[in-house]
Amino acid sequence: MGIPEPGRPVRGSTTGRPLMAALDLFGRRWVLRVLWELRDGGESGFRPLQARCDSMSSSVLSRRLVELEAARLVERGPQPGAGYRLTALGREAVEALGGLSRWADRWAADVPSDAAPAPRGD
Repeated sequence: MGIPEPGRPVRGSTTGRPLMAALDLFGRRWVLRVLWELRDGGESGFRPLQARCDSMSSSVLSRRLVELEAARLVERGPQPGAGYRLTALGREAVEALGGLSRWADRWAADVPSDAAPAPRGD
């Protein structure tokens, strides 16, 4: 399957419900990290963004940026040679994911420490 889009079949949904398409996109490796690193509202060039993403391979970063641009969550700045930045839709997605992050923190606090796997630094 290609880039997840609402209305088209995605992993876990033959109907492509918008939520399922979004979860498919966000579930791709490094997508959430790229969005997180762009959340401050500024632009970031490819190499600085790659460094902030724990030096992920350039081919993976390039692929994720293409997917996020196609999903209209990331765009290039207006000037030639400009870096990447979140679109209004991308900023809204990061804001919405903040609620999930807060829930995950509450969930982690509620799970007995002997039942929770060791943190991986993500």
